[in-house]
Amino acid sequence: MHKPHPPEGKRKGRFQDLILSTLFAGILSVNLACSYGEDQIVTNFTELTVQDEFDVDGAPDSSLWDYNIGTRGDGWGNNELQYYTDRPENIIVQNGYLIFTAKQENFEGSSYTSARILTKDKFEQRYGRFEARIRTPYGQGIWPAFWMLGANSDEVIWPECGEIDIMEIRGQEPTILFGSVHGPGYSAGEAITKRYDLENDRFDTGFHIFGIEWGPDYVNYYVDDVLYNRITPEDLPNPDNWVFNQPFYLILNVAVGGSFVGSPNEETVFPQTMLVDYVRAYKYNGPNE
Repeated sequence: MHKPHPPEGKRKGRFQDLILSTLFAGILSVNLACSYGEDQIVTNFTELTVQDEFDVDGAPDSSLWDYNIGTRGDGWGNNELQYYTDRPENIIVQNGYLIFTAKQENFEGSSYTSARILTKDKFEQRYGRFEARIRTPYGQGIWPAFWMLGANSDEVIWPECGEIDIMEIRGQEPTILFGSVHGPGYSAGEAITKRYDLENDRFDTGFHIFGIEWGPDYVNYYVDDVLYNRITPEDLPNPDNWVFNQPFYLILNVAVGGSFVGSPNEETVFPQTMLVDYVRAYKYNGPNE
């Protein structure tokens, strides 16, 4: 499953041709410049440690992914409205993509269903590059995310374990990306975050690569070829509360509702889908490992 592939998006046959011809026509390239000081850390980690190209139809690869199920009783700490399932109606690998589907339906006491998968206890890594090529969903109250939690998340209370949000998008704002870190003293509404505005394009009308390169004292945030943010211990209220020095695991999900996006409204169209072309991780090869 985790065999080497070319680094760019793969040709995926008729399914992709249909999507590209009907939904993604006219995608414009993004030419944005970032200026940083000379101390900016820019790296390119290239040694693959894990990858999923979603080439085998059916359920996600069980050797790499597990599911979160249900509501956790509190909407996963965010007042989310969906019930997460492992049903193919909500998550399936098909025609070379991992497909998340958020549906409006009555299910186990909830009015919406969706899916959330994670690599906890199956793949965890400290430092490196982590990226995914994704086409996001759209609509008021739709909340797609690609993120990471510290491997000790069962042992300490969040946010002590640390959280790295590689991609969060409000469905009602399909041109705006948020990259953030959460930890002790800087979580939830006080997270260290930065937004990226995509010019002349939308994240829901084409695929984009969302990634980080993470080292002992920095997290660099990328979208496609643009480095748009760097977070270091000096950005925290207390630099001693930098908790990004342990292995983290990966999470992908599409939430419905919640404190970050608000509830769906009469203009929100269901079902909504998120397509993931690939997920890849690369070994850290910088100093101080």
